[in-house]
Amino acid sequence: MAGATIVVLDGDETGQELLEAALAVLDPEVIGLPVELERFDLSLENRRRTANAVCTEAAAAMRVAGLGLKAATITPEGADDVGSPNRLIREGIDGTVIVRTGRRIPGVTPIAGIHHPITVCRMAVGDAYGAEQWREPSAGDELAFRTERISRRVCRAVAEHAFRIAAAGDDGPPARVYGGPKWTVSPVYEGMLKEEMDAAAERHPEVGYEPVLIDATYAGLVGGAATGPLVIPTLNRDGDLLSDLVMPMFGSIAGAESILLSLDDDLRPAVAMAEAPHAQPTFSELLAQGELALGEREYATAVAAFRKAASLVGRIRGDTDHRFAVLDGHRRSGLERVGCCGRRCDPFIGRFDGLSLRGHGFSCNAIG
Repeated sequence: MAGATIVVLDGDETGQELLEAALAVLDPEVIGLPVELERFDLSLENRRRTANAVCTEAAAAMRVAGLGLKAATITPEGADDVGSPNRLIREGIDGTVIVRTGRRIPGVTPIAGIHHPITVCRMAVGDAYGAEQWREPSAGDELAFRTERISRRVCRAVAEHAFRIAAAGDDGPPARVYGGPKWTVSPVYEGMLKEEMDAAAERHPEVGYEPVLIDATYAGLVGGAATGPLVIPTLNRDGDLLSDLVMPMFGSIAGAESILLSLDDDLRPAVAMAEAPHAQPTFSELLAQGELALGEREYATAVAAFRKAASLVGRIRGDTDHRFAVLDGHRRSGLERVGCCGRRCDPFIGRFDGLSLRGHGFSCNAIG
């Protein structure tokens, strides 16, 4: 039986611990499939030593393998330091879309009446990130400038992928595409994404579509707009901020994985890289509620991060012979092999109450 190659990007501190927890699941006894791991050291020390060359090498390997799993990494503050590897990785694999979905965490009460999944589908490149910046003196004052840009290709990818996610209904019933940029104030720049959202809506008339300005989107999320599953397409920085609002609404910023996608000419995923959730303080908050034993949250979400990448890309491609579908095709038998019942998933986690297994493509007697 053919296996799969996964490019593993080692990181720093707690992020590395979560990565190791995810890798512990990739045992042939568990997934029923041989997996080859190709590892690259993206720790801050090694990025400094190689002047970020290791980031370029890792991205090239992911373009070949098609699957990646990344640990969280430290971004130094100095302007002359190596900076964040994320932009280099995204550009290196021609990543265009980042997907992050907030879901109910068993035992944790959400806020603002949030119960249905909310997916943020954001640009992976462009916008405020990587923009040219400079300052100039002006009549005794100082002016700061920033040159941002977005492309229609990336706007189209974000919009189309958002509608495909909504139509697929991976986390339950079909979702509604909601939100958008501030196209009224910025019709030329931000309006480009809105134009592609409108075009995607015409291609997917079966999907509910409610375009809302980004500021009204924030207000709507805490004001009752999430009456069903939502998918929100966004610009790069808008999505970065929105994700960090949506995830805590379900109880923890660490409650959902982040998936970077590179899409082909038909806007189908060609490369998928999952990054396990992190942010250690939020684990303490969950532990304080008495719902989780030490280590369970880290283990469960790290496992979810890898599984989501494999199953998402396999389902979207719809090609069981494709390398991305290989792991997807074995996820069910793997869980049955370890006796998953939806409430106790040893040896995956120990005592853990589910974490939306259905949303990750899992199946067992307890959840159908």
